Amino acid sequence: MNIDRRTFGSWLGATAAGAFLAIPAAAAAPRARNVVLVHGLFADGSSWSEVIPLLQRRGFNVTSVQNPLTTLPDAVAACRKVLDRQDGPTILAGHSFSGMIVTEAGVHPNVSALVYIAARAPDAGEDYAALAKTYPTPPASAGIVFDGDEGRLTEQAFLHDFAPDLPPSKARALYAAQWPFQKALLGGRTTNAAWRTKPSFYAISTQDRVIDPGLQRFMARRMGATSIELPSSHVSLLSHARQVADLIVAAGGK
Repeated sequence: MNIDRRTFGSWLGATAAGAFLAIPAAAAAPRARNVVLVHGLFADGSSWSEVIPLLQRRGFNVTSVQNPLTTLPDAVAACRKVLDRQDGPTILAGHSFSGMIVTEAGVHPNVSALVYIAARAPDAGEDYAALAKTYPTPPASAGIVFDGDEGRLTEQAFLHDFAPDLPPSKARALYAAQWPFQKALLGGRTTNAAWRTKPSFYAISTQDRVIDPGLQRFMARRMGATSIELPSSHVSLLSHARQVADLIVAAGGK
Protein backbone atom coordinates (compact mmCIF):
# COMPACT_ATOMS: atom_id res chain seq x y z
CA MET A 1 0.00 0.00 0.00
CA ASN A 2 1.66 3.23 -1.13
CA ILE A 3 0.63 6.11 1.12
CA ASP A 4 1.70 9.70 0.57
CA ARG A 5 4.13 10.57 3.36
CA ARG A 6 2.77 14.08 3.96
CA THR A 7 -0.86 12.90 3.98
CA PHE A 8 -0.09 10.13 6.44
CA GLY A 9 1.84 12.52 8.63
CA SER A 10 -1.08 14.93 8.77
CA TRP A 11 -3.44 12.12 9.86
CA LEU A 12 -1.18 11.40 12.79
CA GLY A 13 -0.39 14.95 13.83
CA ALA A 14 3.25 14.21 13.15
CA THR A 15 4.43 17.75 13.76
CA ALA A 16 2.93 17.65 17.26
CA ALA A 17 3.25 14.13 18.58
CA GLY A 18 3.78 11.43 15.96
CA ALA A 19 6.94 10.91 13.93
CA PHE A 20 6.79 8.92 10.70
CA LEU A 21 9.14 5.96 10.49
CA ALA A 22 8.38 3.65 7.58
CA ILE A 23 5.83 2.97 4.87
CA PRO A 24 6.20 -0.52 3.45
CA ALA A 25 5.12 -1.47 -0.03
CA ALA A 26 2.31 -3.85 0.93
CA ALA A 27 -0.99 -4.91 -0.52
CA ALA A 28 -3.82 -2.57 0.46
CA ALA A 29 -6.17 -3.91 3.12
CA PRO A 30 -9.90 -4.02 2.36
CA ARG A 31 -11.86 -1.08 3.74
CA ALA A 32 -13.00 -2.02 7.22
CA ARG A 33 -15.99 -0.84 9.24
CA ASN A 34 -15.25 -2.94 12.32
CA VAL A 35 -12.54 -2.54 14.95
CA VAL A 36 -11.75 -5.09 17.65
CA LEU A 37 -9.54 -3.85 20.48
CA VAL A 38 -7.65 -6.03 22.96
CA HIS A 39 -6.07 -4.85 26.22
CA GLY A 40 -2.88 -6.05 27.85
CA LEU A 41 -1.63 -6.70 31.37
CA PHE A 42 -2.45 -4.45 34.33
CA ALA A 43 -5.66 -3.25 32.64
CA ASP A 44 -9.09 -4.19 31.35
CA GLY A 45 -11.22 -3.33 28.31
CA SER A 46 -11.86 0.19 29.59
CA SER A 47 -8.23 1.09 28.87
CA TRP A 48 -9.44 1.87 25.33
CA SER A 49 -12.01 4.38 26.61
CA GLU A 50 -10.28 7.40 25.05
CA VAL A 51 -9.86 5.75 21.64
CA ILE A 52 -13.31 4.16 21.29
CA PRO A 53 -15.39 7.36 20.89
CA LEU A 54 -12.90 8.73 18.35
CA LEU A 55 -13.34 5.60 16.23
CA GLN A 56 -17.11 5.58 16.68
CA ARG A 57 -17.28 9.17 15.42
CA ARG A 58 -15.49 7.97 12.29
CA GLY A 59 -18.24 5.42 11.68
CA PHE A 60 -16.57 2.27 12.99
CA ASN A 61 -18.35 -0.50 14.86
CA VAL A 62 -16.03 -0.98 17.85
CA THR A 63 -15.73 -3.85 20.34
CA SER A 64 -13.28 -3.97 23.24
CA VAL A 65 -12.48 -7.55 24.22
CA GLN A 66 -12.34 -8.40 27.92
CA ASN A 67 -9.11 -10.37 27.94
CA PRO A 68 -9.29 -12.99 30.76
CA LEU A 69 -5.52 -12.78 31.41
CA THR A 70 -5.43 -16.45 32.39
CA THR A 71 -3.61 -18.34 29.62
CA LEU A 72 -2.73 -17.39 26.05
CA PRO A 73 -5.18 -19.97 24.57
CA ASP A 74 -7.97 -18.56 26.78
CA ALA A 75 -7.17 -15.01 25.71
CA VAL A 76 -7.02 -15.94 22.03
CA ALA A 77 -10.34 -17.81 22.31
CA ALA A 78 -12.01 -14.73 23.84
CA CYS A 79 -10.73 -12.62 20.96
CA ARG A 80 -11.81 -15.11 18.30
CA LYS A 81 -15.36 -15.17 19.67
CA VAL A 82 -15.58 -11.44 19.13
CA LEU A 83 -14.01 -11.70 15.66
CA ASP A 84 -16.58 -14.35 14.72
CA ARG A 85 -19.36 -11.80 15.36
CA GLN A 86 -17.97 -9.18 13.00
CA ASP A 87 -19.80 -8.69 9.71
CA GLY A 88 -16.90 -8.07 7.36
CA PRO A 89 -13.35 -6.71 7.23
CA THR A 90 -12.12 -5.95 10.73
CA ILE A 91 -9.10 -4.14 12.14
CA LEU A 92 -7.60 -6.02 15.09
CA ALA A 93 -5.66 -3.76 17.45
CA GLY A 94 -3.77 -4.75 20.59
CA HIS A 95 -1.91 -2.95 23.34
CA SER A 96 1.08 -4.29 25.26
CA PHE A 97 0.87 -8.04 25.99
CA SER A 98 -2.16 -8.40 23.73
CA GLY A 99 0.14 -8.09 20.74
CA MET A 100 0.56 -11.83 21.38
CA ILE A 101 -3.18 -12.24 20.89
CA VAL A 102 -3.24 -10.06 17.77
CA THR A 103 -0.36 -12.08 16.32
CA GLU A 104 -2.12 -15.41 16.98
CA ALA A 105 -5.79 -14.53 16.37
CA GLY A 106 -5.03 -12.16 13.50
CA VAL A 107 -5.12 -15.01 10.99
CA HIS A 108 -8.93 -15.02 11.43
CA PRO A 109 -10.56 -14.49 8.01
CA ASN A 110 -12.42 -11.38 9.17
CA VAL A 111 -9.19 -9.59 10.07
CA SER A 112 -8.09 -7.19 7.35
CA ALA A 113 -5.27 -5.38 9.19
CA LEU A 114 -3.32 -5.52 12.45
CA VAL A 115 -2.43 -2.60 14.72
CA TYR A 116 0.13 -2.89 17.53
CA ILE A 117 0.21 -0.20 20.22
CA ALA A 118 3.47 -0.49 22.20
CA ALA A 119 2.83 -4.22 21.88
CA ARG A 120 4.57 -7.54 21.77
CA ALA A 121 4.88 -8.89 18.23
CA PRO A 122 6.50 -12.33 18.33
CA ASP A 123 7.14 -14.60 15.40
CA ALA A 124 5.46 -18.01 15.35
CA GLY A 125 6.89 -20.17 18.12
CA GLU A 126 9.28 -17.47 19.29
CA ASP A 127 10.29 -17.20 22.93
CA TYR A 128 9.34 -13.58 23.54
CA ALA A 129 11.00 -13.48 26.95
CA ALA A 130 14.31 -14.53 25.39
CA LEU A 131 13.94 -11.86 22.70
CA ALA A 132 13.18 -9.19 25.31
CA LYS A 133 16.31 -10.11 27.26
CA THR A 134 18.45 -8.94 24.33
CA TYR A 135 17.30 -5.39 25.13
CA PRO A 136 17.57 -3.35 28.37
CA THR A 137 15.29 -4.54 31.17
CA PRO A 138 12.43 -2.03 31.46
CA PRO A 139 11.96 -0.42 34.89
CA ALA A 140 8.38 -1.66 35.32
CA SER A 141 9.59 -5.26 35.52
CA ALA A 142 10.84 -4.66 39.06
CA GLY A 143 7.36 -3.57 40.11
CA ILE A 144 5.55 -6.82 39.29
CA VAL A 145 4.45 -8.68 42.43
CA PHE A 146 2.67 -12.01 42.82
CA ASP A 147 0.06 -13.32 45.22
CA GLY A 148 0.44 -17.00 44.46
CA ASP A 149 -0.09 -17.22 40.70
CA GLU A 150 -1.72 -13.78 40.40
CA GLY A 151 0.49 -10.95 39.19
CA ARG A 152 0.01 -7.19 39.28
CA LEU A 153 1.98 -3.95 39.40
CA THR A 154 2.62 -2.13 42.65
CA GLU A 155 1.07 1.31 42.91
CA GLN A 156 4.47 2.98 42.67
CA ALA A 157 5.37 1.08 39.49
CA PHE A 158 1.94 1.73 38.01
CA LEU A 159 2.19 5.49 38.57
CA HIS A 160 5.88 5.96 37.72
CA ASP A 161 6.51 3.29 35.07
CA PHE A 162 3.20 2.20 33.52
CA ALA A 163 1.29 5.50 33.23
CA PRO A 164 3.62 8.38 34.22
CA ASP A 165 2.29 10.79 31.57
CA LEU A 166 -1.31 10.65 32.78
CA PRO A 167 -2.72 13.01 35.39
CA PRO A 168 -2.02 11.38 38.79
CA SER A 169 -5.72 11.17 39.66
CA LYS A 170 -6.45 9.30 36.43
CA ALA A 171 -3.46 6.98 36.87
CA ARG A 172 -4.59 6.14 40.41
CA ALA A 173 -8.11 5.37 39.16
CA LEU A 174 -6.64 3.01 36.56
CA TYR A 175 -4.49 1.39 39.22
CA ALA A 176 -7.59 0.78 41.34
CA ALA A 177 -9.21 -1.05 38.41
CA GLN A 178 -6.08 -3.07 37.57
CA TRP A 179 -6.97 -6.63 36.55
CA PRO A 180 -4.48 -9.28 37.79
CA PHE A 181 -2.94 -11.77 35.36
CA GLN A 182 -2.15 -15.43 35.87
CA LYS A 183 1.51 -16.49 35.81
CA ALA A 184 0.66 -19.18 33.22
CA LEU A 185 -0.18 -16.43 30.72
CA LEU A 186 3.46 -15.42 30.45
CA GLY A 187 4.58 -18.86 29.28
CA GLY A 188 2.41 -18.95 26.17
CA ARG A 189 3.88 -18.94 22.67
CA THR A 190 2.11 -18.09 19.44
CA THR A 191 1.73 -20.72 16.72
CA ASN A 192 0.88 -18.12 14.06
CA ALA A 193 2.47 -14.84 13.01
CA ALA A 194 -0.44 -13.01 11.38
CA TRP A 195 1.77 -10.02 10.59
CA ARG A 196 3.55 -12.12 7.96
CA THR A 197 0.40 -12.13 5.78
CA LYS A 198 -1.71 -9.14 6.97
CA PRO A 199 -1.03 -5.39 6.60
CA SER A 200 0.45 -4.26 9.91
CA PHE A 201 0.77 -0.95 11.74
CA TYR A 202 2.75 -0.09 14.86
CA ALA A 203 2.72 2.84 17.32
CA ILE A 204 6.05 2.96 19.16
CA SER A 205 6.16 4.65 22.58
CA THR A 206 9.54 6.37 22.84
CA GLN A 207 9.32 6.90 26.62
CA ASP A 208 8.05 3.41 27.41
CA ARG A 209 9.15 1.90 30.73
CA VAL A 210 7.29 -1.42 30.22
CA ILE A 211 8.50 -2.57 26.77
CA ASP A 212 11.86 -1.20 25.69
CA PRO A 213 11.44 1.28 22.78
CA GLY A 214 14.36 -0.32 20.95
CA LEU A 215 12.60 -3.67 21.07
CA GLN A 216 9.43 -2.03 19.77
CA ARG A 217 11.37 -0.56 16.84
CA PHE A 218 12.92 -3.94 16.08
CA MET A 219 9.53 -5.69 16.03
CA ALA A 220 7.99 -2.97 13.88
CA ARG A 221 10.83 -3.15 11.34
CA ARG A 222 10.80 -6.95 11.29
CA MET A 223 7.11 -7.07 10.37
CA GLY A 224 7.47 -4.30 7.80
CA ALA A 225 4.84 -2.28 9.65
CA THR A 226 3.68 1.19 8.82
CA SER A 227 5.02 2.81 11.97
CA ILE A 228 4.85 6.00 14.00
CA GLU A 229 6.72 7.14 17.08
CA LEU A 230 4.90 8.86 19.93
CA PRO A 231 6.61 10.68 22.82
CA SER A 232 4.56 8.61 25.19
CA SER A 233 4.68 6.23 28.12
CA HIS A 234 3.40 2.69 27.70
CA VAL A 235 -0.22 3.91 27.76
CA SER A 236 -0.27 5.90 24.51
CA LEU A 237 -3.84 4.68 23.94
CA LEU A 238 -4.76 7.03 26.81
CA SER A 239 -2.15 9.80 26.67
CA HIS A 240 -2.08 10.04 22.84
CA ALA A 241 -5.52 8.71 21.99
CA ARG A 242 -6.01 10.84 18.88
CA GLN A 243 -2.79 9.66 17.23
CA VAL A 244 -3.57 6.05 18.12
CA ALA A 245 -7.10 6.37 16.74
CA ASP A 246 -5.74 7.95 13.54
CA LEU A 247 -3.36 5.03 13.05
CA ILE A 248 -6.26 2.57 13.43
CA VAL A 249 -8.31 4.60 10.93
CA ALA A 250 -5.38 4.45 8.49
CA ALA A 251 -5.28 0.66 8.91
CA GLY A 252 -8.95 0.59 7.91
CA GLY A 253 -8.26 2.16 4.57
CA LYS A 254 -10.33 5.29 5.36
